[in-house]
Amino acid sequence: MPPIIPSGRDLRLDLFRGLALWLIFIDHVPDNIVSWITIRHYGFSDATEIFVFISGYTAAFVYGREMRERGFVVGGARILRRAWQVYVAHIFLFVLYLTEIAYVTTAFENPLFSEEMGLLDFFKRPDSTLVQALILRFQPANMNILPLYIVLLVGFPPTLWLLLRRPTLALFASFALYAAVRIFGLRVATYPDGIWFFNPLAWQFLFVFGAWCALGGAARLGSFLRSRRALALAVAYLIFGFVLSFVWNIPALEAKVPRWMSNWIFSIDKTNLDPERFLHFVALAMVTVYFVPRDLPALESRWLRPIIRCGQHSLEIFCLGAFLAFAGHFVIVQTSGGYGMHVVISIVGIAMMVATAVLIDWYKGIERRPHAPRPAGAAADRGSPKARGSAAMVDEEEKVRAERPEPDARVAD
Repeated sequence: MPPIIPSGRDLRLDLFRGLALWLIFIDHVPDNIVSWITIRHYGFSDATEIFVFISGYTAAFVYGREMRERGFVVGGARILRRAWQVYVAHIFLFVLYLTEIAYVTTAFENPLFSEEMGLLDFFKRPDSTLVQALILRFQPANMNILPLYIVLLVGFPPTLWLLLRRPTLALFASFALYAAVRIFGLRVATYPDGIWFFNPLAWQFLFVFGAWCALGGAARLGSFLRSRRALALAVAYLIFGFVLSFVWNIPALEAKVPRWMSNWIFSIDKTNLDPERFLHFVALAMVTVYFVPRDLPALESRWLRPIIRCGQHSLEIFCLGAFLAFAGHFVIVQTSGGYGMHVVISIVGIAMMVATAVLIDWYKGIERRPHAPRPAGAAADRGSPKARGSAAMVDEEEKVRAERPEPDARVAD
């Protein structure tokens, strides 16, 4: 039986993707005291797992129906088109990021910024380094998530084709590759002499797992996920991760931890998505789904609207966040700002991300209905995240609907 592709809009995806973007921005400001409110200090996983899982879920949701109805070639072409859009955004961000750091380095005569952001090789050999950047092998600090997403999208068409026909086999094949990474130490090299910070051969499993859940996997596990026993196991693992991470971050407590446990904690690897991180994210997702149902009225609240809007324009907001993170770091260093400055930088950065999302949403609303008459009550309805936000599963969904209207009224904007 082929998997059922869900219809309608799940605002939880936008909410938690927006949350992930905020957390990534906060974490990308070096030594930011505000990062202590992010989840990376209280468990094994962090915002990256949220972003990758939702990206896989979204890709299956958006392109699964397209591939089933219009075939592998058209569906695959749509996915590759999105990969190209993300690639263009990455190169554009790379140029802005490079310009930002180069200006700060020369104007303030502080080469430590270039060294800290991993750009010394570019200034030494700009010709070869630029070529390596274009083929995604040169990745400065905080510029490694989009290359991962691009590679995952490029490899997704055959995976989606198999997910639509043999979902269990597709998930098993993805897990087999993940296991090979763990067993044989498979890596992808970067320029000049490193490896990808996010190994795509390992992180593809979380991406495919998200797609598998979107195409009926979560529904097949529904009875288990809703059981109190599963919830208890998930909560217990989250508490376990919280206690160990808490100890990890406090030197006085760390000294009392047995050496074997301390070595195990420090060996939990983000680059290759260690099983502890994957299981922590799954436990976190189970608890979240249990307490935040799809029809929760609070999802329509105006208080959640800013973060949902950021999630609905994730590519643009991520690029802006990466740019602002270094700008915030520069301000903190140059002003010798204390903790108060850290808080101000974080709040101002998030406010700019929200303002940009609102502006993008307003502009795209004009583009979608340039001459359409406004029905009575439309002004009140457009503020609703579900009525307005349906345009952005990563922004690609509205492109699909532009050529083929979505039959579900809840999805159509």
